[in-house]
Amino acid sequence: MNQYYDGNKDKTSYQEHDVIMRGRKLLDITGVKQVESFDNEEFLLETVMGILSVRGQNLQMKNLDVDKGIVSIKGKVFDLIYLDEHNSEKAKGLFSKLFR
Repeated sequence: MNQYYDGNKDKTSYQEHDVIMRGRKLLDITGVKQVESFDNEEFLLETVMGILSVRGQNLQMKNLDVDKGIVSIKGKVFDLIYLDEHNSEKAKGLFSKLFR
């Protein structure tokens, strides 16, 4: 899995990062460093693999374990997008929405 993201090349140990979706209604995400922001339409999560945007409808945080880096989200999921240098324009747009 680490073959696609090279943001942590210089680190010797990696925290696991998994995204498990059940029926497009429940997400379990590991390797979460920080929850940047969330509302009922979008979650922005800083993970060990980069910023992850989860968009959907009626999204709610079901579980948050900061020590283990686990977040569970329920609601109708529309898309999951990693915001990195390839999506920098989209990332700017998302962050500019946050700070209007």
